[in-house]
Amino acid sequence: MPIQPARLEYAPDGTPYSSAYGDVYHSSDGGLGQAHHVFLAGNQLPQRWQGRRHFTVLETGFGLGLNFLATWQAWRNDPARCERLHFVSCELHPFERHDLVQLHQRWPEFAALAEELQGAWPTLVPGLHRLHLDQGRVTLTLGLGDATHLLGQFDLQADAFYLDGFSPAKNPELWSPRLFHQLARLASPRATLATWSVAGEVREGLRRAGFEVAKAPGFGGKRQMLLGSYGGRDYPAPQAAGDTAAHARHALILGAGVAGTSLAERLAARGWTVDIVDAASGPGQGASGNHAGVLRPLPSLDDNRMSRLTRAGSLYGLRHIAALGQRGLSPRWNANGVLHLGRDEKQEQKMAAVVERHVPPPSFLRFVDAQEASGIAGWPVSSGGWWFPSSGWVQPPSLCRANLAAHPEKIRAHFSVQAVRLERDTEAEGWRLLSADGGLIASAPVAILASGVGITAFPEAAALPVVSARGQVSLLPASAGSPPKVVVCRGGYVSPEVDGLRCAGATFSVDDEETRLRDADHLENLEKLEAMLPGYTRPFQGSPAAGRVGFRPASPDRLPMVGALPAPGTYAPSTPLAQIPRHHGLYAVSGFGARGLVWASLMAEALAARLENEPMPLEKDLWEAVDPARYLLRPLRQPLREE
Repeated sequence: MPIQPARLEYAPDGTPYSSAYGDVYHSSDGGLGQAHHVFLAGNQLPQRWQGRRHFTVLETGFGLGLNFLATWQAWRNDPARCERLHFVSCELHPFERHDLVQLHQRWPEFAALAEELQGAWPTLVPGLHRLHLDQGRVTLTLGLGDATHLLGQFDLQADAFYLDGFSPAKNPELWSPRLFHQLARLASPRATLATWSVAGEVREGLRRAGFEVAKAPGFGGKRQMLLGSYGGRDYPAPQAAGDTAAHARHALILGAGVAGTSLAERLAARGWTVDIVDAASGPGQGASGNHAGVLRPLPSLDDNRMSRLTRAGSLYGLRHIAALGQRGLSPRWNANGVLHLGRDEKQEQKMAAVVERHVPPPSFLRFVDAQEASGIAGWPVSSGGWWFPSSGWVQPPSLCRANLAAHPEKIRAHFSVQAVRLERDTEAEGWRLLSADGGLIASAPVAILASGVGITAFPEAAALPVVSARGQVSLLPASAGSPPKVVVCRGGYVSPEVDGLRCAGATFSVDDEETRLRDADHLENLEKLEAMLPGYTRPFQGSPAAGRVGFRPASPDRLPMVGALPAPGTYAPSTPLAQIPRHHGLYAVSGFGARGLVWASLMAEALAARLENEPMPLEKDLWEAVDPARYLLRPLRQPLREE
């Protein structure tokens, strides 16, 4: 369902107001006073987060973001605060950034925090948006969409609940028994809650869901408010299959491509020590070694899992790369847009229908006809298609280097080392990585296989149907400022000029082990380029082929394989994924195929969050969709299609 932003409106007394619900966003006696009295004090904060490694607040309505700003400020002001604060919230009708800027001016005491929040404000499309604030110590996970649906997709353990929707009379869905039972499912054993509503149906609904509730003095003109705590008898806290105790906080990662280095950065950002091992002499020299790659989503009419994952991955990936750049780590990239052209008139119509149905923000995606597409490309094209103004290209090796440079005190790199075997260290309850002569390369309680197609060499990963997909790209000489100045896609892709070259490709050949460049593949890339930009390849016909060959780990369903590695076995198709046994402390990050840049940052954040038992940045069904154990429950689809 498209996200419809909130309208900026005010009640006669100046309180922010929603005509859609006929209700105000906070008490007319003062939103900040309400935030402190009802939600912070009502959940015994800041006392309850003191001495904790991390603490999670779950809110049912983000609104103006005032409760979040008040909580963030209280956390900053508390010298005994927890190390990391997680704030998770839902919003069906979020404000646009420019409206938040105006609204937040009412609370000058939050000026610096509000400016940081506004700067990180996400693109208003459905799904979860993970925002890292305060140098990564505060994380806002904002779910855009219907809370009654999103709460069922959250994967977290909440320590405190802020129940702050519009009134039960105006917005009954946000106070329904179904919602209260979802809150109970997400509650930690000692969770508390607070709300300004003392309506009888609210009290009874919370009691039936397992909360003990009691009235307390309210704020301002409201005589009473409601406090609650969770009994925890009927809803055990969710546990992740294969999780390792987070207190060890030392990981061994095999593979220094975008998958492995992204995970190393996300773990090191949480204080983990990471040993990363690769046979190459440096990072990003395998499948992640191309001169330029594409970072953009793949929409669909039904907004399927591939579409949701590529949308979330692209948006998080762009934020991650921008954050590295802001720290002076200099990944090579440019979000100057991606133009995806239709193959024919029929596909153009489908592409237009996707935009018409989902109504995305024009800054994220819009449909353009052939004339406008030609102007964007700077070259005459014969078809229209999707224009992603904020997507772009990335140079993968530079991203790998930036990831490792982000936390040099926590990441130890072992290059030019050939690892051949993993060994379970039962005495130390961890894993040892060994070389061909049996020598120890590194050991850690947690091991992650992110070694591309090399993952198939390890028996522990035998259950994964990883396919090697050979891809050859062509490198074409290009002058600065020459067209196209944006990435153009249609069956293949071509990048803008980067350091005197542009990248065109790529071929996709399964179980093809040829490492040398092939003229036939170069011609195939030129044919794809000619179909995109008619007449463009004339200067390159007959010229010597220059390019690169890489081998990408692909999966049969084209989705990543990320999570705890399953133990071998035969399971009924109806077996819940959580009930499949796993190798203790052993994980995989694989199956990215041709979308390594799209998947890498978000999958790394998701696995790091799982290892730390933090709120997940992905909906439950999407995390299950990338679980490596899924292939034990269903027949494989063959053959693998070109991406």
